[in-house]
Amino acid sequence: MSRGAPRLLVVDDDPAIRRALAAELDAAGYACVEAATGREALQLFGTGGADLVVTDLAMPDGDGFSLIQELRRLGRVPILVVSVRGVDSDKVRALDLGADDYVTKPFSFPELLARVRAQLRRSGVGAGQPVLDFDGLTVDRERRRVVQGDREVRLTPTEFAILELLATHAGRPVTIGQIIGRVWRGAPGTTPDVVRVHVGSMRRKIEPDPSSPRFVVTEPWVGYRFVAEPRGGSGL
Repeated sequence: MSRGAPRLLVVDDDPAIRRALAAELDAAGYACVEAATGREALQLFGTGGADLVVTDLAMPDGDGFSLIQELRRLGRVPILVVSVRGVDSDKVRALDLGADDYVTKPFSFPELLARVRAQLRRSGVGAGQPVLDFDGLTVDRERRRVVQGDREVRLTPTEFAILELLATHAGRPVTIGQIIGRVWRGAPGTTPDVVRVHVGSMRRKIEPDPSSPRFVVTEPWVGYRFVAEPRGGSGL
């Protein structure tokens, strides 16, 4: 049922975990809706559908096993379980009921994103845009390569993470706080000046004229905006 960005339904009764998951997936280019209970998840799925469901097993109105069973009855939407329960019996039960994959907490977000992309590929849904192609700049998110004009640009992991975040939100301002939350995971001591230093270094590498940015401009008192218009997906 994909329309533009794949729609992901995130189900977790812990609001902090649910919001963190949704924020990470949103930053990766997905459209997320959130549910705190199995009943709410089924209501949202019934009204808007989903390209993939990310769900915990612990719920205040039953458990995730019942949700998996009901979702599977309704169709073939990919279901990715994210749970603190790591025993084999829970994994086997979830998979037997129809879950497509199982990730045990704690986990790394890159691993989770890779599993999301894999499930969306298997279901025939584009996993966002793995390659972001702009006039004069191409960002390959899966191979972590950047090409400006006809030359490959070597970015540090932090610079790439900032560029990826801005490029996936092309045309929209991204605040300093959002950058710190996404790139540094909100680490204490990360100041706006730290962000500015990394953005400045990134600009010197990707901008034809860093003194007059073509791709990443400053939004005064807010943060930054990626202003180039995408040309559509292509390979490098």
